[in-house]
Amino acid sequence: MSKITACLWFDTALEGGAEPAARFYTDLFPDSSLDAVHRSPADYPGGKKGDVLMVAFTLMGVSCTGLNGGGQTRHSEAFSFQIATETQEETDRYWDALTAGGGQGIACSWCKDRWGLRWQIVPRALSEGMSDPDPDARARVFAAMQTMVKIDIAAIEAARRGEA
Repeated sequence: MSKITACLWFDTALEGGAEPAARFYTDLFPDSSLDAVHRSPADYPGGKKGDVLMVAFTLMGVSCTGLNGGGQTRHSEAFSFQIATETQEETDRYWDALTAGGGQGIACSWCKDRWGLRWQIVPRALSEGMSDPDPDARARVFAAMQTMVKIDIAAIEAARRGEA
């Protein structure tokens, strides 16, 4: 059992809450699993016996709990999952899945899914370009990234080489 778990608060009124979100995430990302669905043993204020209270899942090796806590708290830009990608195809697949059905692109690799959770889909080419030992290459990569919502790997690599 992991000593640290990301606990994500969901509202069942928003796309069904924690269980459909966890199923979506674990279907989308490798090394992921839906580990347990915890249901209420009795009726309670605001819910009924059998309602999903929490979902335990593993997301790319990270332990997570999805808590159906209600609508008074929303996900915030202060927290996001950052996913490193190798290819444009992988970047596009994750980006397109996360922004579908009410999600949205934000800027510079950031997007929001239909449950309001923030993600950063970051190609390794961007990370490598931002840490290039040549300060001019870093500046070109940074400038190119600033014009993007979803990252275009070919454009980042061209900027790094000084071809853009």
